[in-house]
Parts: sequence; structure tokens; C-alpha cells
Amino acid sequence: MTTATLTSKGQITIPKEVRERLGVEAGDRLEFVEQERGVYKVIAATRDVSRLKGLVAKPRRPVSIEEMKAAVRRSRARK
Repeated sequence: MTTATLTSKGQITIPKEVRERLGVEAGDRLEFVEQERGVYKVIAATRDVSRLKGLVAKPRRPVSIEEMKAAVRRSRARK
């Protein structure tokens, strides 16, 4: 198990092995998500938004705001 020590200023140094596994480096942001009381998940939160490009296919045709609103209404009606 990898450990770190909390300083009097509330800071820790993340061990090299953990930084490498998270893929983070100096200046990157981390999120701490509480899973249950006293148990947190650490997530690397500094991914470049451009890496998301291409994950969702382009629509076959442009969709108007009115069509989007109608789709939301239909979705809510089903619930």
C-alpha cells in the first residue's frame, strides 16, 4: 500500500507511482469524490477538452432548439 503524510498546512506529496498511474503532473487538478463516509476516490480532473472530440457522432442533420425542447418534453413525459 502506498502512503503519504499530511503536513501542518494540509498538503501531501502524491507518491510518484500514484502520479504515474493517474497520469498527472505538476499543475494538474485532482477531484476527491466521497464514495462513503471516510472513503474517497481520487480522479485526475485536468484532461484537455479537445480529447473529447469525435466521441459522439455528428447528427445526420442539424437540430433546432425547438426540436431539442420537444425531445426533452417527450423524455420527461415517459417518466
